[in-house]
Amino acid sequence: MTRDPAALQPREVQEVLDHARLQQGDEEWRAKYGTRAGIEGTIHQAVAVTGMRRARSLGLQKTHLEQAFSAAALNLIRLDAWWNGHPLDHTRISHLARLSLSLAA
Repeated sequence: MTRDPAALQPREVQEVLDHARLQQGDEEWRAKYGTRAGIEGTIHQAVAVTGMRRARSLGLQKTHLEQAFSAAALNLIRLDAWWNGHPLDHTRISHLARLSLSLAA
């Protein structure tokens, strides 16, 4: 069962949510979140490109070697994108936002 975000919450929960939303307007919070978003993007790229969630081989030394090769491959992919001026990924635009942009044009 999913909760409706507009539904009333218990007072304590609502106060915590209000406080968290208030903090999100702060520039310091935005800078900290930007760093986190970059790290999560790197983890996503590592999983999507190299499948780093699971090791293909057994043993600590082989797994370590596999991780080192995966990290080198990611570095090469990022260097290639930077040298050629291609962004690594685009921010997803929702269908509603796309519709709004097409109507505005």
